[in-house]
Amino acid sequence: MCGLAGTARWGGGELPAAADGLLRRMTRTIAHRGPDETEFFRSGPVGLGFVRLSLVDPQGGGQPLSTEDGSLVLIANGEIYNHRELAAGLPAGTQLLTGSDCEVLLHLYRRDGLSFLDQVRGMFSVVLWDRDRGRLVFARDRFGIKPLYFHANKDRVVFSSEIKALFDDPDCPREVDWERALSDQQMTGNLVLDDAPPHAWFKDIELAPAASVLTFDLVSGERRSHRYWSFPEFDGSRTGSESDLVRSYGEALAASVQDCQMADVEIGLFLSGGIDSAAVAALAGIKPRTFTALNGSTLENRDAEWAHRTAAGLGLVNHQVLQDTAAVPGIEEWKRHLWQMETPLAGPETYYKYELYRHVGAHAPEIKAMLLGGGSDEFNGGYTSSLAGGGDWSDFAANTGRMGIRWDQQRRPELGAWWDQPGLPLVRAEALRAAAGGGRPDAYEMLFRTKYRDVQLYNCWHEDRTAAGNGIEARVPFLDHRLVEIVAAVPQALRPALIWDKQILRRALAGVLPDEVVNRPKIPFFYGSGVAHTYRAFARMLGQQGGLLLEEALSGPGARQYLDADNIRAMVRRIENDPGSGYVEFPLRAVNLGLLESMAADLPEPLVSAPKAAIPRAVPITDWDRQTAEIAALVVRRPAVDPQAVLSRAEELLLLRSPDDPTTWYLAVEGSIEYVVDESEEPDWIPLLRALDGVRPLADVVSALGLELKPLEPLLSEALEAGLLLPAAGTP
Repeated sequence: MCGLAGTARWGGGELPAAADGLLRRMTRTIAHRGPDETEFFRSGPVGLGFVRLSLVDPQGGGQPLSTEDGSLVLIANGEIYNHRELAAGLPAGTQLLTGSDCEVLLHLYRRDGLSFLDQVRGMFSVVLWDRDRGRLVFARDRFGIKPLYFHANKDRVVFSSEIKALFDDPDCPREVDWERALSDQQMTGNLVLDDAPPHAWFKDIELAPAASVLTFDLVSGERRSHRYWSFPEFDGSRTGSESDLVRSYGEALAASVQDCQMADVEIGLFLSGGIDSAAVAALAGIKPRTFTALNGSTLENRDAEWAHRTAAGLGLVNHQVLQDTAAVPGIEEWKRHLWQMETPLAGPETYYKYELYRHVGAHAPEIKAMLLGGGSDEFNGGYTSSLAGGGDWSDFAANTGRMGIRWDQQRRPELGAWWDQPGLPLVRAEALRAAAGGGRPDAYEMLFRTKYRDVQLYNCWHEDRTAAGNGIEARVPFLDHRLVEIVAAVPQALRPALIWDKQILRRALAGVLPDEVVNRPKIPFFYGSGVAHTYRAFARMLGQQGGLLLEEALSGPGARQYLDADNIRAMVRRIENDPGSGYVEFPLRAVNLGLLESMAADLPEPLVSAPKAAIPRAVPITDWDRQTAEIAALVVRRPAVDPQAVLSRAEELLLLRSPDDPTTWYLAVEGSIEYVVDESEEPDWIPLLRALDGVRPLADVVSALGLELKPLEPLLSEALEAGLLLPAAGTP
């Protein structure tokens, strides 16, 4: 994992002297990506900057790389996994001057031209200067794992691994693309199929396309794109039995995991409680140290526990990295994180991942790369059961078909209105599809194409930034084109048996992992029964210091034009008081856009010199069953109950007695019943709630009722955490 930066001038003339200062600023901005080395290259119309994280040939593999005659110069971010195999096929007499895995690309380009990546396996973004042709070349891997952004105007093109470095050029626009962002399916969560090209969230910033070679003629300014790999058609063309397909998939996955372990340094693994990262752990040839997020959500949904048990079963060291429920990202901390992510999709998942990387970087700096289980759900059928809505394969197919119809409706809403009528639609789906252009694949394939877009716009994006922000490289074995091509070719008749709930993966790992791990239901990271802990923390983040973060986000011109500030404030308050009342991601995405607008207008200092929050620590766990109470006490940190605090009920809290049972009370928040209290089980709770008047200290209220405070402390603490009780201003 490295960082690329540079600029090139149209017309073929020499770069101006100011380019040196620009290159220095850009490399400083992305210095976090490459803590081991910084290099520059200037020749004619091209200037390159490179920051290196050395994983292969640490001593001799520095960049830029060039051919003997200097006619080709290259900088690359990522890894070429099959570089030795490729080097063996080069013309006789070809000499490689370094042990770098990326040097082979120069000679492949010299031999094959724009087809030089056809046989390459790896993850990479590449910038190549072809001096003799006056050609600048950009290229990225098949899934866009490694980023490359650029901005071009009438005078020059400027490019980098991260958007923020482009802003170091004073001629580069720094404007959030509000309309495009707010309508993006990733932002809205709308259940519609979308295979539109990924974008960069900012106006006039372009993302070099995945699986493509982009060329610029620096004399004429002409731009051309050559696609060297296309996402497969899901044509079900594979022959063979279910067992043949499972075996082929398992062999390809094992080969990909082996590829991803290529390095001359130590590689670790982020381990969750699901089968994806467990599969990588089981297939890894060299046993990696593993790291797991331990927070309120992963404790309650048991993801952290299953990660511990999986690691123990495989004989792996597991570090449970603690983020307790009282931890709330500070204002500046969140802004730094968002600037690192440079996407409005930053949220709890990206933050927890980033904190894991920070722990590894501080406590295990010898680990320079991290294996991940990402990408499995997207291409192995991990969302089939949720899209089935509790049903089976036929329900999944029907619901996916309806998502395809929504795609058609968006393109022909006047005809699609027949599908919005009560009862049964009166127009055939085939007619609507034809009217919408008729060019889209069937809904099953479109779902996977949508996930291909999601991977580029979210998964690969945030995995790159969370790792890069800590000088670590993320490696993703499931994002291997061989695996996706196998899934695409599964015959239609076998899809219910192999694609439903990732059965092709589960069956491939049978006998490799314990049955309870192979068959454990999918639970997405921090979601499930403990999601309230995460939602409350992030709502508090937005509301801290009188909503300072929220108000900054709402203050910019774009935010004032597009966002309903009052409704965003109200939604944040509601989620903080009742984490089950909505998804914190929705208001957070809107707030992120406003913050990105603010920071782009007034650029923050480079991330390598920005202050950092305290490094999260790991909790030593040897026996989960024996340490259960100890673990819970460390993770779930509810507010302390101060006897001298003056408490009152939140204005939106109402106490309602059941008309049918006088011993049953309902606690309603903003008109919605959220809690039920049985007086036969908690006889003192309702009298205490009714007596809290915001005037007397808690100890006096409890004493007047003839009660003892100690037995009531757990309920009081939970009520304070939920925002049902509020301390009076100026009191503890």
